Amino acid sequence: MNQELLNTINQFKEEKISNERKETLIPLIQYIQLKRSKNETIRLNFICTHNSRRSHLAQIWAQTMSAYFGLKNVQSYSGGTDVTAINPKVLETLTLQGFSIDCISKNENSIYAIKYNENEVPIICFSKQYHHDFNPKSDYAAILTCNSADDACPVVFGADVRIPIKYDDPKVHDGTDIANQKYSERSLEIGNEMWWVFSQIK
Repeated sequence: MNQELLNTINQFKEEKISNERKETLIPLIQYIQLKRSKNETIRLNFICTHNSRRSHLAQIWAQTMSAYFGLKNVQSYSGGTDVTAINPKVLETLTLQGFSIDCISKNENSIYAIKYNENEVPIICFSKQYHHDFNPKSDYAAILTCNSADDACPVVFGADVRIPIKYDDPKVHDGTDIANQKYSERSLEIGNEMWWVFSQIK
């Protein structure tokens, strides 16, 4: 992996995650472990309202952490209930934390190739509805990363399980002097939790 990204990962520690929060993450661990025990593909679809911030951060960190721990057959996706675009602050934050990002199609909803390792296939990211053709139609875990998506998706069709793992939205700090700090904190929180989730897989 990129050295700058490894430096970021080296900050992750189990003690940064509360026991209450671990309880929230356990269903995701159980799902991944079950799929692994059956030697089945592990598909994770992180869902938020606009698929612009938290769901992308979770998708990227989950895919990165599965590679970090050498877990094969993991495919991470993201989607929303609405379509917007990846927020530029998310891209800035990930770049500063060690990811390599290329825009492969520039428009109102640009498409990005995000790499955690120069020799691995990039993570393709753009805003889309969770049931977009780019995403799996069945045999996946739906992970709800915000309250509004959780409320809007009482049933996620095709999903094996529905797992709420909610994060505060850094959007509330847009345009403020602490926006960069808050986006960084949210990314690191999500990265730390995905690091712990995949560290538990046997």
